[in-house]
Amino acid sequence: MPKEILINAEPQERRVALVSDGKLDEFYIERPQDKTIVGNIYKGRIDAVLPSIGGAFVDIGLAKKGFLYLSEIEYSFDVLESDTPSVSEAEPQQQNKRRGGRHNKHRSSKNVSTLLGSIKKGQEILVQVVKESFGNKGPRLSCHIGVAGRFLVLMPQEALIGVSRRLADIPERKRLRQVLSEIKEKEKVGFIVRTAASGKSQQELLKDANFLIRHWRKMEQTIASTPAPALIHEEYDLIFRTIRDSFTEEVSKVIVDSKNEFFRLQRFMRTFMASPGRKIEFYRGDDLFADKDIERQVNKMFEPTVYLNSKAYIIIEPTEGLVVIDVNSGGFKNKNLNQEDTAFKVNCEAAVEVAHQLKLRDLGGIIVIDFIDMMKEHHRREVLKTLETALSKDGAKYDMLGISKFGLVEMTRERVHNTVQTLSYQVCPYCQGRGRVKSAVTVAIKAFKETKKHLKECHSAETNITVNPAVIDEMMKAKNTLAFIERKFRTHINLISNPAAHVEDIKFS
Repeated sequence: MPKEILINAEPQERRVALVSDGKLDEFYIERPQDKTIVGNIYKGRIDAVLPSIGGAFVDIGLAKKGFLYLSEIEYSFDVLESDTPSVSEAEPQQQNKRRGGRHNKHRSSKNVSTLLGSIKKGQEILVQVVKESFGNKGPRLSCHIGVAGRFLVLMPQEALIGVSRRLADIPERKRLRQVLSEIKEKEKVGFIVRTAASGKSQQELLKDANFLIRHWRKMEQTIASTPAPALIHEEYDLIFRTIRDSFTEEVSKVIVDSKNEFFRLQRFMRTFMASPGRKIEFYRGDDLFADKDIERQVNKMFEPTVYLNSKAYIIIEPTEGLVVIDVNSGGFKNKNLNQEDTAFKVNCEAAVEVAHQLKLRDLGGIIVIDFIDMMKEHHRREVLKTLETALSKDGAKYDMLGISKFGLVEMTRERVHNTVQTLSYQVCPYCQGRGRVKSAVTVAIKAFKETKKHLKECHSAETNITVNPAVIDEMMKAKNTLAFIERKFRTHINLISNPAAHVEDIKFS
């Protein structure tokens, strides 16, 4: 299946689309004011230690203090003070860390008390951002420092070698470890081998490793000479990150519509790749995303309803901490299938699309999927297996509890960055995020109540009420109520229509 990376670069924003056979597979957006800090390394200063929640707030020079779990610091102490762990012991910990796994907060009270005695306010500490700020929460920090390259992640403070779990070939895993073992012993640093390293030559791997080590040595000089808080290492921008992380052998070409970005990319790719060849192309048309039918697919990302090929559909409703996905049979019809088989077929199709939408929209947190009820246990197991297979293609870490007899699946998916929807949309000023506004009838009733309250507080011989025309229509249907209020408060009421007014707005004058 041919894959392409499409890059639309404007002064106000940069957009990147990963496309498989014409279908939008991944989409990212970055604006100068919203540039991500995930991956940045800071020399920070501990601002407050909170034993009650097992964490510390760290000043890294940003508006919001970063949050660091004490277990992070404890583990870093363990690594520095104990013997270097074996690869088999270290690899699961490292993979869990790099893929956003939760840290073990349930340490022994003895270790925690010892740790608390060694952490002081004002202490300087090297940290890396692993999760973006969300809402009122500051960025999540880690003491596990990792510098990502094309094929490797350098772990300068942990002398061990890990291999991506997505590399399943045992002989290849063994070869990759062997290639890096000598440089690990010489430099006393560790590496995580990325999926993209599969099949790469020793020369390519060592080139990547040496590049990362040289970069780290420069960072060490900056760390030693710069007072906290300070930025030590800034992660690449969106375009460079995409090329580094997603430009694999499966990608047939990279198309970019900006001449400046085209030349910048060429220089970057020559640094990281032996022969990028003709895979990078400058687009001379008017609108890259529109001409490739990507703009239409991007717009559909923000719609709650996603239709499947069978005319069934799913509804996606994200909230701040929870995403609810509902599966519906919709217009699906097959006279040869009974109710159970229909539910099973629709659920299997929906499971694949759910995984695709989670990745495309980069939805995270707690996710509840409501599949159509199935009576047969083997059908439920098969739907769950289909979902797990589809999710395995997603690089984000996830946990799943299983499927209930009612067809409910509860899962979590790591959330590192703010979603595209968060960056592109704001809370509706009319409904305040409720998704609904009050009906004209409801507002008319409220207007009568507010009028009586207003006239009690400030009596006037004439009262003007400015509302939306739809509300006036409803108020005029209750002329008896208007007349009663006028008699009771000895006033004359004028209803003033304002088509531009919000349906819930009521103004007196």
